[in-house]
Amino acid sequence: MRSVGEDLGNSGEGASATPAAGVGAQLVEALRWVHAAIRHDVGACQALAEAVAAGAPAAHVRGQLADLRTTGVLWTLRVRCLHACRFVHAHHGHEDHLLFPALRRSNPALTEAVDRLEADHRTVSRLLDETESAAAALADVGDVPGRRRLVDALRSLTATLLVHLDLEEDLVTPTLLLWTAWP
Repeated sequence: MRSVGEDLGNSGEGASATPAAGVGAQLVEALRWVHAAIRHDVGACQALAEAVAAGAPAAHVRGQLADLRTTGVLWTLRVRCLHACRFVHAHHGHEDHLLFPALRRSNPALTEAVDRLEADHRTVSRLLDETESAAAALADVGDVPGRRRLVDALRSLTATLLVHLDLEEDLVTPTLLLWTAWP
């Protein structure tokens, strides 16, 4: 039997060197691909937060956000700042309403873990809303409090979201890999 790393590649980005068998393995691959895309754009947002903290002009920040919207692999939604925020909201909504109930049915031992992931989703949702609000309110170069608010929001979102993604992958992958069909 191959390990998850052998089935999905060892890059940690969801690239599959060997086709995965079964719906569960395909779900794991898709989950890791989506999470890798989120991690990529969160990294871009972190770099942008540092530029904001260093006093980058508002026009530059808006340009970078527009660039993120048009060049990010998933970020095509019409949000002015961090188009990832809307995508993450949708991704978590699908997990809450589709994936998590199926996980509970197929492996009742995951109930407590799924409860924790759902609680994380509520925390991340609040942080996404704060990030979007702070970005929308960002004024020009002299807006030090606005810049600080955006930097703080991005840092909180990044720290919380990245830990959540890792935890979710660790908790649900073993069960998903057992699925040969949707439960």
